[in-house]
Amino acid sequence: MHKNKSYFFCGIGGSGMLPLANIVRDAGATVAGSDRALDQGRLGAKFEWLQSLGIDLFAQDGSGLISGDQILIASAAIEDSVPDVAKANALGCARMTRAELLADLFNNAPRSVAVGGTSGKSTVTGMIGWILTDAGLGPTIMNGAVMKNFVADDAPFASARVGQGDVFVSEVDESDGSIALFTPEVAVLNNVSLDHKSLEELRQLFGDFAKKAKTSVWNADDAETAALIEPLALAGAISFGFSAQADFRATDIVELPLGSRFTLHAIGGTHDVALIVPGRHNIANALAAIAAATALGVTVAQAVCAIERFNGLARRFDIVGTANDITVIDDFGHNPDKIAATLATLKAFPGRIIAFFQPHGYGPIRVMGAELAGVFADMLGDDDHLILCDPVYFGGTVDKSIGSQSITDAVTAAGQNAEYIPAREDCGNRMVDLAVPGDRIVIMGARDDTLSAFAADILARLGA
Repeated sequence: MHKNKSYFFCGIGGSGMLPLANIVRDAGATVAGSDRALDQGRLGAKFEWLQSLGIDLFAQDGSGLISGDQILIASAAIEDSVPDVAKANALGCARMTRAELLADLFNNAPRSVAVGGTSGKSTVTGMIGWILTDAGLGPTIMNGAVMKNFVADDAPFASARVGQGDVFVSEVDESDGSIALFTPEVAVLNNVSLDHKSLEELRQLFGDFAKKAKTSVWNADDAETAALIEPLALAGAISFGFSAQADFRATDIVELPLGSRFTLHAIGGTHDVALIVPGRHNIANALAAIAAATALGVTVAQAVCAIERFNGLARRFDIVGTANDITVIDDFGHNPDKIAATLATLKAFPGRIIAFFQPHGYGPIRVMGAELAGVFADMLGDDDHLILCDPVYFGGTVDKSIGSQSITDAVTAAGQNAEYIPAREDCGNRMVDLAVPGDRIVIMGARDDTLSAFAADILARLGA
């Protein structure tokens, strides 16, 4: 289907673009691309790796588009004034969004699993992909984060895996409504909570998503999800969670600093499970992944054996290291649910928290700024400290009237320690000055891969 076609990815280094570019390349297509980060001299290793795969990279100035036969892959939000888009329009190139291309690949796979929900998508996708791989099913996996189990010398940025089997596993995005493009055999719905869209829009999108699937795997502990799924009376639906009514549930939970233990109750019996990724939320993620894998014919015992060796994802409670008894953690938390899960994992054990948060745009602050402030105010203790910089911003037309300070003002008004420091570098200086032995520094934010380098730099400075 894609062999002999030529695709040009505008923003090829993005978390959703890079793995898709690799999948299409492996399908026999010619792939090239551009990226603003490349033009700015950032993230050199990522682009060097893409070039090593035979992917040609160009400045984001339209120079990479030379023929009307090329297909431009670009976000729907990218404006026509962007040189790549303008050149593609002038040449008469067809244009697809990332989601449209992914849905085309996904819907043509013989078997498929789509993972939706406002939190946990990437982790559950990685877990399912690892279980199916370990079981010998050879899945193709499309993820928005690097899956540590698949990292190798020739795959340092393993956010995708091209397998030889029939199953395609992918996370799907509700933020732009593109989840509606996918028709999965198995649909996983983690939760429904405020993120980029209103709850009313999310309910419609996720409800339609579940109805289209042969099997729906859903979170029985999430009230919004239950309210969507239960009235549908879906044949073959499988629930997971901590409640007694769930088909796949966890009891006897023991949380550990770097993992957990629990008893899995599933159809046919119980199993002792030990995870090497921490947090109660990852127990729920594991339940979802095991349930989804069994819907594809993997036994519960096989799934448990694999999940116990799942190493997690980059930037998902990723422990960068410890220096002078101060631990630095790199985390993708960016919406209320994700941040709450990260903070809950930290609060389960002693030690002060210094939380840094870089919002992923001005729009998300307008949509969920009050909820973000509420999570920080409720979950941070009297000794903890919150620091925010300005949102990540990559250009375009956007309303900047409400920014990061609105969150810190609300958290301060609630009686907690919070500071707004516009420049990220200055935030780093402040955290290094604040930190004392026993502290945990957590770096949170999305859509900016340089946050990992920022976290590593802080660790290095703490150890100097």
